[in-house]
This record gives sequence, structure tokens and C-alpha cells, in this order.
Amino acid sequence: MSSVSHESAKAALEAAEARFIANNPLSKKQHELAVGALPGGNTRTLLHTSPFPLTMKQGKGAHVLDEDGHKYLDLVGELTAGLYGHSNPVIRETMLSTFDNVGLSLGSTTVQEHKHASLLCSRFKLKRVRMANTGTEANMHALAGARHYTSRRKVIVFSGGYHGAVFSFPNGKAAPNTVDKDDFVVVPRYNDIGLAVDTIRSTPDLAAVLVEPMQGAGGCIPGSKEFLHAIQDAAHEVGALFILDEVMTSRLAPHGLGFELGLKPDLVTMGKYLGGGLAFGAFGGREEVMAVYDPRVEGSLAHSGTFNNNTLVTSVGYEALKRVFTEEACVELNERGDGLRERLKQVTKGTKIMFSGRGSLIGVHFVDQAVEVFTCGEDIQGKERRDLRDLFWFEMLEAGYWTTRRGFVALILETEEKELEGFVEAVGKFAERHRDIMAL
Repeated sequence: MSSVSHESAKAALEAAEARFIANNPLSKKQHELAVGALPGGNTRTLLHTSPFPLTMKQGKGAHVLDEDGHKYLDLVGELTAGLYGHSNPVIRETMLSTFDNVGLSLGSTTVQEHKHASLLCSRFKLKRVRMANTGTEANMHALAGARHYTSRRKVIVFSGGYHGAVFSFPNGKAAPNTVDKDDFVVVPRYNDIGLAVDTIRSTPDLAAVLVEPMQGAGGCIPGSKEFLHAIQDAAHEVGALFILDEVMTSRLAPHGLGFELGLKPDLVTMGKYLGGGLAFGAFGGREEVMAVYDPRVEGSLAHSGTFNNNTLVTSVGYEALKRVFTEEACVELNERGDGLRERLKQVTKGTKIMFSGRGSLIGVHFVDQAVEVFTCGEDIQGKERRDLRDLFWFEMLEAGYWTTRRGFVALILETEEKELEGFVEAVGKFAERHRDIMAL
């Protein structure tokens, strides 16, 4: 790309940021107040954006409203957890009914936890399941269980993999806050069958292979069926467990993406939307593996968590999955997502904008040159344009669309088709408006 085009991109970004500052004085003021109590002004790093983050005031249906009164179509979808939108009547009814008729924090086992667990087992083809509060916890307990079951320590993960707040592996190495760093072996390329199988076979003391069937934080990159089956087989070949992280991807098929692909993982981790909009995580799988958490078994592991079986989340999660996100609703939403992604590709053809993903989850990338094969983050490493990605984010806000700055879209059930068509139109206008810097 020429220096003139780089300068044009810089000028467009500076102008967009200036408009952002001028249009959002109340969010700016709130951020300045928040830094007095919170490091950096928030308690969730992902949500920070420069020059300051927007502060949302309200969510209703498929929309969010910020403190300055701007209304946006919600395409963040709470990073897949906001599947049900902001005001689903079934969820509201269940919350009120649970509060009035059951009560909160009973400090005991309940009928609600059994009902929710049974539905999770049936829907996602698990023999046993245990609940937690987040996907991070689900992966933490799954790994502990795998180590206990195999009496081994090492875990193979993949570059670009994200398995929770303290299990992140960007750019081929563990993030600084990753726990037990020395126990992880990072395969430097996702979707590379030969490299993955060789690493599995050559890693001593291997307890588990942990993988997402589609990388989420890593850019919405689907794993090929051949790749996932190959690493599953290689894990079993060496006596390790195969753990499928479906915290994001269980929403991509009626019984989870792994089942859709014909996989038979030893353990599956889940979370996000399965709490019906409340904090939730779960892990489950083969009965003999999950028995490591059976308190009736001598030498079993303890699994604590004050809110693991809280009545509100087990009731809401159950009703939402049973009555709202039915198998039919799952298929319909993901077909809509596939159609949306194809339309986005058409209106940006010949530009530096590239879309990835599957079903209702979409990754947005900006690259300086055409990429014919995109199977892992390394395929576009050094080619991505952060300035163009930031420009897109600012201008989508101006057009009324709330997306993540890093380029991630998660559809929610309440979004109307005409609103998705509006988003496609806005993206097409963006590409045309900046054709001097967006054209390949």
C-alpha cells in the first residue's frame, strides 16, 4: 500500500475519532469518573477502548442505548452470551417466578439444578455434567479433572486459542496472566494436522488436548473436520483426553458444533448463553471421566463454587434453552448468520475487508493483500490493518451498529432481518466511501 494511502487512512481515522469525542460527552465524563474507583475505569479489560469507552445505559430487545442517547443495533451480543437479547419475556417471567416462588441461595441441592443438568446432558449428548459460574471455571475444572484422571500434567493447546480469562494463547504463546504456564504446549498453527499430530505424539506426560472447534477470540476461524478428528484420534492414541471447548460454539448447532462434526470428546466445556443471560459455565462428558468429581468415590476431586447451582441461573438457563433457543431456533439463527456473512462478502468484494466464521458468529478482518487460504491466525499475521479496523468500528457506531472493536459479531435472536440488511448496506457504503484506502 502506498504512503499516500496510509496517510489517507490516518486522516480518516483521526477525523472519525474526533467525531466520536464530540458526539459522546456523557460517556467521556462517565469514564473520567470511573477511573477514580476502577483501574482504567472498568472491571473487564476487553471493554476498554481509546480514547474512552462508550457507557451503555439500557438494552431493550435487540438494541442498546448509550448515556448520550444514541441507539444501536446490538451486534456485540455480549460476546455470544447475549443470545437472548435484553428483554426476553420468558426470561423475565422465570426470574420473577423463581424469586417469588423458590427464593435465592438456598444453600442446598435443588430440583432446578437437576432439571437444568438433565437438559444439558440431553441436548449436548453428555453422560454427566457439572456446573460452574463461567467458561473460565469450566475449563479450569475440566483440566483439573483430566490431570486427575490421567495422572499426567501437560496440556496441548493451539495458537490463537482462548479458553478463559487465565487460559489465553495469542500468537503462539501463553498470555502473561495464564496460570500454570509451564504445563501448556502451544501448537503454533491451528488447523495444521501434521504439526498437531506430531506435537501430540512427541509430548511426554500429556494429560489432554484442549481445542475450540472454531476459534472465537482468535478470529472466528473454523476448525476443519479433518483437523479436529485427527487431533482427537491422536490424543486417544497416546492415552490423553480430548477436551472440546464449546463455550462459544455450542450455539452453532442444535447439539453443539462438536456433535455436528461427528466428534466424541471425553469432556466438553460450555457457558455463555446457557445461563439465559446470567453468569454460567458447565463441563461434562464421559461418565467414567466425570466420576473424578463424584464425592461418593474415594479420592475424588472437590469442586466448590457458592453459586454453581444458584436457583436463578439454573431456572432461567433451563427455561431459555427449552422454550426459547430450541433446536429449530438454533438452526434458523445460524442459517441467517451464514446468509449475512455471504452478503457482507459480496458488498466488500475486491476490498481489504474479509469475513470469517460460521453460523451466527462472524469475524471481521482488514488485510493489505488478498488471502486465498485463511485457516489460522498466522495466515494473516503481519497483514492485518488495525487502523482500518478502528475506522470501521468508529463509523459503524455513527451508522447505529454496536460491534466489538476487535472485529467480532454475534447475532442475537431478537434481531430482525431488515436490520441485518441495514447493516449490510452500511458496510457496503463504508467500503465505497473509503474505496481509495480499502480497494485491494
